[in-house]
Parts: sequence; C-alpha cells; structure tokens
Amino acid sequence: MSTTPRVVIIGAGIVGTNLADELTERGWDRVTVVDQGPLPLTGGSTSHAPGLVFQTNASKAMTEFASYTVDKLLSLDVDGAWCFNQVGGLEIATTPERLADLYRKQGWALSWGVPAEVVDPDRCVELYPLLDKERVLGGLHTPTDGLAKAARAVVALTRRAESRGAVFRGRTRVTEVLQHGGRVTGVRTADGEDIPADIVVSCAGFWGRELGELVGMSVPLLPLAHQYVRTTPLTELTGRNDEFIEARLPILRHQDHDLYYREHNDRLGIGTYAHRPMPARLADLPEVDERTMPSMLPFTEEDFAPSWEHSKRLLPALRDAKVDTGFNGVFSFTPDGGPLIGESPDVAGFWIAEAVWVTHSAGVAKSVAQLLVDGHSEISLHGCDVHRFEEVQTSDAYVEETAQRNFVEIYDVLHPLQPKLSPRQLRVSPFYARQRELGAYFLEAQAWERPHWYEVNAHLVKDLPLEWQPPSRDAWSAMFHSPIAAVEAWKTRTAVALYDMTPLKRIEVSGPGALGLLQRLTTGRMDRSVGSVTYTLMLDEAGGIRSDVTVARLGEELFQVGANGNLDLDYLLRQARDEPGVQVRDITGGTCCIGVWGPLARDLVQPLSGDDFSNEALKYFRLRRAHIGGIPVIAMRLSYVGELGWEIYTSAEYGMRLWDVLWEAGRPLGAIAAGRAAFNSLRLEKGYRSWGNDMTTEHNPYEAGLGFAVNKKKTGYVGYEAIAGLENETPARRLTCLTVDDGRSVVMGSEPVFLDGDAVGYVTSAAFGYTIGKPIAYAWLPSSAVEGTSVEIQYFERRVRATVTAEPLVDPDMTRIRR
Repeated sequence: MSTTPRVVIIGAGIVGTNLADELTERGWDRVTVVDQGPLPLTGGSTSHAPGLVFQTNASKAMTEFASYTVDKLLSLDVDGAWCFNQVGGLEIATTPERLADLYRKQGWALSWGVPAEVVDPDRCVELYPLLDKERVLGGLHTPTDGLAKAARAVVALTRRAESRGAVFRGRTRVTEVLQHGGRVTGVRTADGEDIPADIVVSCAGFWGRELGELVGMSVPLLPLAHQYVRTTPLTELTGRNDEFIEARLPILRHQDHDLYYREHNDRLGIGTYAHRPMPARLADLPEVDERTMPSMLPFTEEDFAPSWEHSKRLLPALRDAKVDTGFNGVFSFTPDGGPLIGESPDVAGFWIAEAVWVTHSAGVAKSVAQLLVDGHSEISLHGCDVHRFEEVQTSDAYVEETAQRNFVEIYDVLHPLQPKLSPRQLRVSPFYARQRELGAYFLEAQAWERPHWYEVNAHLVKDLPLEWQPPSRDAWSAMFHSPIAAVEAWKTRTAVALYDMTPLKRIEVSGPGALGLLQRLTTGRMDRSVGSVTYTLMLDEAGGIRSDVTVARLGEELFQVGANGNLDLDYLLRQARDEPGVQVRDITGGTCCIGVWGPLARDLVQPLSGDDFSNEALKYFRLRRAHIGGIPVIAMRLSYVGELGWEIYTSAEYGMRLWDVLWEAGRPLGAIAAGRAAFNSLRLEKGYRSWGNDMTTEHNPYEAGLGFAVNKKKTGYVGYEAIAGLENETPARRLTCLTVDDGRSVVMGSEPVFLDGDAVGYVTSAAFGYTIGKPIAYAWLPSSAVEGTSVEIQYFERRVRATVTAEPLVDPDMTRIRR
C-alpha cells in the first residue's frame, strides 16, 4: 500500500498537469486530476493560450519560473511533435523611453541568468524581416525564449503522470470541498461522488475564485478578456514554415502599443492589450463541451481596430492582409500581476495555484510540489503567496479596480517606486491630516499612504552644508524623488526628526503558550525579562530567512512582534494552532507609532514625561511603558536609522495628540518630519537589511550578514538543523556593501553586478548616502569579492564602477545609537 498522501488537483490545464507530473516524479502516486471540461482541451485558458514564453521579468522568481518552464517544455514531445519551439524573443522599441527600458530589462535578464542582448535596428530586421526598420530604434533579443504548444504539452504531461499512477478525469465538476476538523477530506462532484483526499489543490485558473469560496478562501483574481487574432496568409511567410514547425521567427513584442506577434505557419497571430478592460463574469460564460470553449468569447472587432492599424504600420506585410479569425480570450489578472499560491487559512490541506500563465506554469508547479513534498520551495514565493495581500486588498472592489489597471499597464514602462493612482487613502495613520498640512508627498505600499518627504522642509535645502549637498540625478533615479530627502537625512543625523512608523505590521502574541511559540519559531532567546526587545529571525525548514522581526516582551505572557507584513501574520496564526493557550492578533490598525530619532531626541522627549528616558534607565533594545504629554505610550529603544531615539507606540485614538505634543515641543530644537526617502538612505548607511529585498527564504542568516541574530546556545527552533553547522566564514556568497566610485550614480535595484567582466550577482537595495556623500548599493556577490574589490554595476546602457566596502558605513562602533 502506498503511504503518500491522496491528492486531488482541480484543473487539468497546463498548471494542473504540470503539478501532477512534478508530484508523481517525487514519488507521490495517489494523484487524481479532475476537470469540469473534456480532456485534453478542457475549455480553460490553456486551451487557447498563444504560448509565448518570455523569461525577462523584474521579479527574480517569475524569471526563474519561466526559465524552468522553457527547460521542461523543451524536454517534452508527443509522438515526436514538439512542445516548445525555441525561436527566441525580440522586444522592439519605437520610442527613446522604450529603448532605455530595454537596457533595464537586459539588466534584469543578466541578473537572473538569462542571456539577452540589446541590438540595433539592422539586427532587429535581420531577426524579424517583416519589420519596418524606419520605425524601430532597437530591440532586446532573448535567444532562449520561444513558443509553447500548451495543449500538446498537457497531453505529454498527462501521459507521463499517468504512467506513474496519476488518474485524470474529465467532465468532473467539483461542487464541494469535504472537510472535517478543519482539514480537507476530499471533494464532492456534481454527480454526487465523493473523492477522498488529504490534499486538494485548485489549479482552476479563472474559476479559482469560485472554488476558493467553497472553503471560504478569498482568491483575489479577476477574469479579463484579451484579444487575439489570426491573419489571412502572408506572401512573405509562404513556404517558410509547415504544419510541423509552425514558426521560425522570434516571438515579437511591440510594447509601445501593447501588441505581440507570433507565426502560425503562413499567418501571423496578433495579441493586444490596447483595448478597454473586459471583465468576464463566470455566470455569463457558456457551458463547457467539445464545441464550446467558455474561455473564448466572441471577438469585438471595434476594440481591435486601433491595434490593427498600428500593426500595419510596424509590419508592412500586413497592409494587404485581413483579420481572418479572432476571439476574446479569458485570462486571470491579479492586483499586482503575480500568481496566487498558498494554503487556505481555515481549511488545512486546501491549496491554490491560480493566475498562472503558460509562461510560468512548470516553474510554479515545481515550487508547489516542493511545498507539498518538502515543506519549502527553493524559490522564494513571497511575491506569489496569496496571503501577501492585506484584507482590504482582497475586497471585490479593490480586486476589480486594480486587476483592470494591471491589464492596462501590463506593457507600460513603470518605475520601481511608481504608486497606484487609485484606489488611494485606504489606510492612513492618525497623523495623516498633519502630514498633509506639512506637504507630505505620499507613495503607497500595502494600501498605506506613506510620506516620502515633506515639502515644508524645502526651504532648508539652501541651508544644507556643502558636504551634505547631493549631486544632481539622472532623469530615471530622479523620478519620485526630491532633494528634500537630503535635508531630512541631515536633520536626523544632526538634530531630531519624526518618522511615521505606523504602517509597519504589529502582531500581538499572548497567553500561557506565547513564549513557547516564539521560542520555537525564532533564532533568538525569547525567555528574556519583561521589558526586553529582541531582533531575531524566523527561518523555514531549510534555514532560509522567512522574516526578520523584533519581539518585545510586554508582560510574562504578552509579546508584540514587529513584522514585515501579512505573510508573518499568516505564519504565526498557522503555527499557533499547534500551541495550546496562544492568541495571535493583528493590532496594527488600532495602534500607531512615531519614530523619534536624532542626537536631540532625548532633549525633545524627556521634558514631556515624568518617566526617566536616560540611557541608564532605558537602555538600547529595552522598552518601558510611560506617559508623554499625558498620553500613555510604549517606548522602545530601537533605531532603524542609527541614531538615538525610540519607537513610540500608542493607541490610534491618541495618535493625533501624540504627534502634536512632539511637534510643538520639537520646534525650538529644529525638529522636522521626515519621510521614507531619507529613512531608506539612513538605514543603508547603517547596513540594516530589508526583508523581501535584501534577503528572503533563498538566503541563510550567515550569507545575509545576520549571523549575530542566531543565538548559538539555542536549539530546536524551526530551521535549526539546517543552519547548525554554518558560521560567518562558511558562505560562498554574501550580501555585500558597495559604494559607487563616481559619487553620483544612484542605481535602483535588480541591476547586474560584474566582476572581472562576468555577471556574478545583483543589486538588492540602493540609495544615495547623504552622510557619506556617496551612492550605496547592497548586492549578492561571491564571497571572493572582499573589501576593496572593484566591481561594475550595469545601469541601463552603461557600467558604473563600485567598490566593496566594509559595513556599516556610519558609526560602526554604535556610539551614536547608545548615547
């Protein structure tokens, strides 16, 4: 008898069949795949997908998903017929802005290990002779991209999974997810049959939201129609291809007009995003049968007309052609464009892998299989986890608006800091009104309004000492930036500044089992005295950094965890199920926090309180309950900017009053409000890491320079065995501090780093260091890149020289922060 879990996969498209293949390859032989449609073309998005697989992406994970998909599909065939045609990819630029962006994308490709080259118009036409060279400024050529024959791949994957014991059943619609005691026990079909299961994985594409509702799980995706046509035969393509090969030209993307192209023997297929968003309501879709594909809606010719005109201008061969056939194909879109992977928070064993396109299908399936079989994925999934969204971001209104905006912007040139224009003002701190009065420039993250600088400080730019004056920036790094950030950094280092820290996630862990839970999940000692604050790590089973957190012990059975986001909340809630007497709750919305930092911080705070804020009474990484201006607060002696000060917490009802008290008392001291731009610069000067950017589950503490957060005397916590033999001297790669040699070039993140001419790493975080007067970048590099090593960072079309530098760059002895 097999001892592997019983798995039911709902959805026999490219994701579900890939997952069945990955699970059975790992020895799981009790896998059943069901689909409401007929096999192998079930009527979902796979049935009509145009099959473009392009690997270049700003996300390392998405690039690695696509690269694995390329490799896997190349290895498949159906009776000798190909499943992947590696014709390469060519993205062309018709505007200077797009050409610059192609260099940026080439940088991503090199950072993530994908070969790519920016080529001139002559080479573009050589690669794609149908182009009008006069309209092309250049192109990005990625030779390993290509075309997936998705429907054929499904057949190949099904056959292989069946040979290992998997069972595939078409015309089997799931109407209920069976459960007992908070765990999955199986599924019930429309015919009333129960299929037992220990694990159920929904790979149902745009039907995923409906299936999530069966277990009360919010699946934030929106089905949207996307137009695709085939032309009449083109003379220029006659005789080039045949029914077996189908295509020899690279896949072509004309993103300046939201278009892409691929060959279909002697015809061209054209896809466009240049039309109005067209949400598809599941209730309005036709039933699945052999003649009807519910994912292929009737073609709306008027929506395609502008794209047809743009296509004829770019590709003169189309001027004598016509649109032969077309349809509006339904795909899944999410608020941020990422897939949705994860387990139900309420029903253990119910998983989803939704909003996954053919491009990333095999890579996502591999990661999900690793999660199920091994308990962790080799690739960090923080940008794909369904629980990355805050509650307000899963509402129908938010999903509808943001998913449609994502459709519109899918091919746009977007800046890393570019915020949503709408919806806004969803989450604001109690200080929001005062911040607006001070001219705060807000960007948005996790639906929070976050000040990046304050216009009220603009008059101080003229007062900046010479050594604090930053150089002018190039147009790209100057976007969503202001020289006011230099003023705010200067005042933080020399006087005192107020920072709104409210958006940082705060989680309360309480009860008699709270200490045991936190001891089990963290690398630091939690059994310290009441009033202690500990910086610590949460690891996964493989020793990767799941998160870095601060844990404040407010009472014998009461802790406050300063976390990185909703993923931490989800993790703590799940883990608390196994610990008796533990309550976990998100207290972010009911509380607020002001960071008061700078050499004059004590001069500001002490006169407002009868409590002792001296160094002797409240040492670094300690907390106390106190009153400031009559307001009850919790003051934690922490500083993410490397200066004397406190994170001062109070309940939201007192927030405005706390701000006003501190603001008025600070005016004689020259106190200012400061934003995230200065904050990011100051934290990099101190070498403080940002989880999700600088390190993830792909990195262990010693690689990330966080070995100090691992208590060597502690054992038994999650990830302990994986890192037990590691030391600071063992890593082959490290998160490394770089300073830019020219003193002015500010990179933005994800750029490749070259050592001796080879791309060996990539930038994680970067900013101008106002205190040191140089740009700073942190990057993952081989350990051979020791202090003093010269490297190059590719920034658009040029190389910027940088030097490996000892960290921290400011106050290495920590005297400023401990005074």
